[in-house]
Amino acid sequence: MPEAAYDPVSMIKPRRKLTGISAVLLPYLESGEIDRDSLSAHIARTAEVGITPAVNMDTGYVNLIDEPTFIEVLKIAQQTLNGGSFVAGAFVSDQPGASFDADGYQRKIDLIQEHGGTPVIFQSFGLVEQSPAEIIKSYQTIAANSDRFIGFELTKDLAPFGSVYDLDTYAALMEIPQCIGAKHSSFHREPEWERLQLRDQKRPDFKVFTGNDFGIDMVQYGSDYLLGLSTFAPDLFAKRDAYWAAGDPAFYELNDQLQYLGYFTFRSPSPAYKHSAAQFLHLRGWTKTNLTHPQSPTRPDTDIEVLRELGQRLNVID
Repeated sequence: MPEAAYDPVSMIKPRRKLTGISAVLLPYLESGEIDRDSLSAHIARTAEVGITPAVNMDTGYVNLIDEPTFIEVLKIAQQTLNGGSFVAGAFVSDQPGASFDADGYQRKIDLIQEHGGTPVIFQSFGLVEQSPAEIIKSYQTIAANSDRFIGFELTKDLAPFGSVYDLDTYAALMEIPQCIGAKHSSFHREPEWERLQLRDQKRPDFKVFTGNDFGIDMVQYGSDYLLGLSTFAPDLFAKRDAYWAAGDPAFYELNDQLQYLGYFTFRSPSPAYKHSAAQFLHLRGWTKTNLTHPQSPTRPDTDIEVLRELGQRLNVID
């Protein structure tokens, strides 16, 4: 096998203050309406522990909700945080073979920025089916009318319109000043290590946000995070992050416990993790129901007792 271009052991960055972003679950009521009160409370508790809330992400069913709901969630985030920072997904729905929809992206970006958020640019068929040069040109078009944005690479395991770029394309993305970082969701360590090394060489201020819910310890190597798993327990992720910054070995045990929660809840089919989150948050008393969006995959009720035990081990569920 060829020798890797990186040495993960030497890349470990101890006692580093982590930047955490948590993709907040959009909760639902028995009526089928969104649970506005529980959403606002969860946005607030996420921000209060020092983690930036992310709304209208995959965890917020951004590909399933309509535009009025998209806007309402932005308003709830804006009002809840009262000027505090948040990020939000800019998603454009299209089909294979579609052209890049610059106007569609700009509309979502404008809505997010008008409400005080930073856009996270979801991929689309029209974006990723282009040549690498055209992909970068599309991001440059996005940047021309954006104060700042976060990129997003997404495995096809989570979305058919996702793509993990080659390193040359990723390097070109890093050269766009308005792109302050990118979420990497390949669910594999090696491409993320490659991106971290590239970041350290080319643009140290660029944030590589791990989206690897099966490898949340990537923060040891210099990644920050934008995770769906953290919506289950932003309080515990904040505690884990503080342990790492302090050099406290308690980091490892808490990280292991959170990772087991991730392995269980992100099992196939991975998109059903959102129902797992609803079940877990309901057990914590943080939502009124454990319902998911009606078009989103579900988990069996038998999962609830497993989640209860995991919550008890984490000392957050009675």
